[in-house]
Amino acid sequence: MPTLVPGKLRLDTLEAWLADPPVRLELDAAFGPGIEAAAAVVARAAAGTAPVYGVNTGFGKLARVRIAPADVTELQRRIVLSHMCGVGPPLDPTTTRLVLVLKAASLALGHSGVRPGTIAALLRLLAADGLPVIPSQGSVGASGDLAPLAHLAGALIGVGEVVHAGRRRPAADLLPELGLTPLPLGPKEGLALLNGTQVSTALAVGGFWKARRLLDTALVAGAMSVDAALGSDVPFDPRIQALRRQPGQAEVADTLRRLLAGSQIRASHADCDRVQDPYSLRCQPQVMGACLDLLLEAGAALERECNGVSDNPLVFPDTNEILSGGNFHAEPVATAADRIALAMTEIGAIAERRIALLTDPTLSNLPPFLTPRPGLNSGLMIAQVTAAALQAELKHQATPVCSESLPTSANQEDHVSMAAYAARRLHPMADNLARLLAIELICAAQGIDFRRPLRSSEPLERAHALVREASPHLDDDRPLGAEIEALAERVLAGELRP
Repeated sequence: MPTLVPGKLRLDTLEAWLADPPVRLELDAAFGPGIEAAAAVVARAAAGTAPVYGVNTGFGKLARVRIAPADVTELQRRIVLSHMCGVGPPLDPTTTRLVLVLKAASLALGHSGVRPGTIAALLRLLAADGLPVIPSQGSVGASGDLAPLAHLAGALIGVGEVVHAGRRRPAADLLPELGLTPLPLGPKEGLALLNGTQVSTALAVGGFWKARRLLDTALVAGAMSVDAALGSDVPFDPRIQALRRQPGQAEVADTLRRLLAGSQIRASHADCDRVQDPYSLRCQPQVMGACLDLLLEAGAALERECNGVSDNPLVFPDTNEILSGGNFHAEPVATAADRIALAMTEIGAIAERRIALLTDPTLSNLPPFLTPRPGLNSGLMIAQVTAAALQAELKHQATPVCSESLPTSANQEDHVSMAAYAARRLHPMADNLARLLAIELICAAQGIDFRRPLRSSEPLERAHALVREASPHLDDDRPLGAEIEALAERVLAGELRP
């Protein structure tokens, strides 16, 4: 059983864990004393007379309302119930599992004041693959992902719904069948479960994983387009990249160079009179390299968020203090998600231009719209139109979200991050980009077919064969929509990565 070591999580490790559910994790025992020490601080505060936010006071604008000692535990139950205001489609299973992992890891760092049993309950629910039904809408990414995380907390206490083995059922009915009992909340525990950026972060991390797979696939598609259009690999020379000093550019150029190495198509026109290719072929290192840098920066920020504490107030057992702050504000997640969105849009922008190039005989030296009998056939004419439509949506979806603050809670929470939406919109963007790249792959494969009997490089021939499994060579017109969708699924799964 893998060991959960809070503060040491890596995005690639999380991706591997989630690839094979159910996810069974054992918390590193070294964190037990710190968890217990923080819980003891909260217990003392709950028994004392000094006001402590969320322990013996109300929440948000009601922070000045004192709660009677007899109602301290009921307060935690009621915050869960009152905050279960999420709406919209539920989070997908992978995202929900990641939320459970991240919430357990954050609480286990020992600064939230929850009892060890509360963290254990999260991990037991995860191991049983009982997934709380968490609506995807309702968080503004400040004071934590309050509404969606309330639905997670609700499942722990036997309220709301849980999905298990594909069936959606009331939590109160399903928990006993999974060998679990509703969790009685202690002081601050409802607040600790609701506070935090785990939903926004899980959505953004999932978007990051998809964007990385799509960028890698776009390099394969771009290299295939270079060969199909009789383009040059000279712009990928490492000496050119070294002078720019941009790491992403150098890495992309190296990948493109390796993908094209050994191509008979490239060798056949090494001495042609074309001096320079259009930018969509020639400037791939510069454009895609900048996108890679954006993604890596966003991924680093998200990995830090996965390893941090975004609760409030925070417990410091070494000084016996409980301090109120703003770690729940998800601005780092929102800005990371906006960077991922920008990268995906630029990946799509240059790919769509390559599709237009391949279908234009004046630029590609290929038959019009990549059909052997133009006129009677329209070939891939409308596939390019579809790509343009997808790219228009990507451009609109990439509008920065972190600047869309709206005040909430009677202006107590007067600046919010909108991180949950910033991250959630990455997933339909990834779907659109996968479809767009599928269209480029089909066009590039068709272009390579016209260069036969010459062969491309070995890696590109393998990619060509995978494309042809979903979309055979186009001789005469036929419906292509289903083929694009089938190939897009393989693209999104990362099957065409180099």
